[in-house]
Amino acid sequence: MTTSVLDILIYVFDRYMLEDTSEVPERDALARDLELMGFGAASVERALDWLADLADVRLQAAEEPRGAPSLRLYSDGELTRPSTESRGFLLYLERHGILSPLQREVVLDRLLALDSEELDTEQIKWVVLMVLSSQPGQEQAFARMEDLVADNTGHPPH
Repeated sequence: MTTSVLDILIYVFDRYMLEDTSEVPERDALARDLELMGFGAASVERALDWLADLADVRLQAAEEPRGAPSLRLYSDGELTRPSTESRGFLLYLERHGILSPLQREVVLDRLLALDSEELDTEQIKWVVLMVLSSQPGQEQAFARMEDLVADNTGHPPH
């Protein structure tokens, strides 16, 4: 089965992180479960590393106060991967209080760690959900983001 790291992350997120009663197994057990589901071992390891890196930055992003104004200048390398629409979507999320500037940076870091050729708005929506769900006190922002993910038009409300 050919799958991307994001496919594995979405599966783990849907299976374990959205369920209040479900406990996430330890890394080795989770890797075995994912491989039994048909995901490739190399992709599973990359996905689990991605999640471990997310856990490392989750607390510092959650502690940043909201509403602090920021300006983000993208490097040449960053400009080639997230599309203009995707960067605009991140700006929308920040301006509407769903992401703080530091959380935006975590999202960008995690997006770039996916090694996808092109990063689109759908990928951003999932990564934002994962970042917000990994941080304490982000229930309201998470609920607002869930509404955007459920929106099938692909465009944020105006």
